[in-house]
Amino acid sequence: MDWLIAGLGNPGREYEDTRHNAGFRVIDILAGRWGIKKIKKLKFRSLYAEHAGSVLLKPQTFMNLSGQAIRQAAEFYKLPPGRVIVVFDDVSLPLGKIRVRAKGSDGGHNGMKDILYHLQSDAFPRVRIGLGANPRPGADLSDWVLGRFTPGEIPVILKAFDLAADAAEEILKNGAESAMAKYN
Repeated sequence: MDWLIAGLGNPGREYEDTRHNAGFRVIDILAGRWGIKKIKKLKFRSLYAEHAGSVLLKPQTFMNLSGQAIRQAAEFYKLPPGRVIVVFDDVSLPLGKIRVRAKGSDGGHNGMKDILYHLQSDAFPRVRIGLGANPRPGADLSDWVLGRFTPGEIPVILKAFDLAADAAEEILKNGAESAMAKYN
């Protein structure tokens, strides 16, 4: 395998359509594009599928422990951090915006914090999907990210999921710099 693409989210039906599962949704889009009917193999504390040199990964460790699963998969496939793409939600971006980076900090995202810790590197590409800021300043952020999209938000976020999948495929084909130029 040449690449690992990990989408972040939380396992379980109660989280399926929440804002925090944006990464899982992008992995499902990539699977569909690549003719993978269902990501159902279980290993690395994740659901995963292999296709044409890439591994699609949906950690089942819950968001804040995503690094454990990603590290296990990266070690198994002998992939350095630079060959791991992480797709995740970001409340600091406006709804529907995506941002590609070749490396960087956790940006206050606990799932990313755990990944940085377990990979012992910040040098891996990532695709961030904007959820928009919590509309109730001071309210619990977990209530916001674990909430569902409103009917008015759905068309915007579905387009963002497709763009994020496009950006991940661009990283695979031409690298993070190309994806940054094309999608940022």
